[in-house]
Amino acid sequence: MTRYYFDLRDDKGIALDEEGLELSGPRAVQAEAAKSVADFARDAMLSAGLTGDRQEMAIEVRDASGPIMQVRFNFQIEDLRSQPQSRGH
Repeated sequence: MTRYYFDLRDDKGIALDEEGLELSGPRAVQAEAAKSVADFARDAMLSAGLTGDRQEMAIEVRDASGPIMQVRFNFQIEDLRSQPQSRGH
C-alpha cells in the first residue's frame, strides 16, 4: 500500500499533513479526499459569518513522488433575510 498525504489549503495558507494514510489505490484516495474536503468545508461554514464573502478551499493529495490530486470546494453564505425584498414576493 502507498502512503498518501492530504494537505489542506485555504485563503490563509496550507496545512501540511505530516502523517498521511496508507491506502490501496486511486479510488480509496478519491474517497478519502472527498471525506476530507467535506469535513473541512463543514468546519469552515460553521465558523464563517453571514458576510457573503466567497471562500475557496482545497485538499491537495500527494505521495512520496509528489502531487497526485486536488479536490476544490467553493462556497458563499448569504443571509437572505437581510437583503431587500423585491416587490411582488
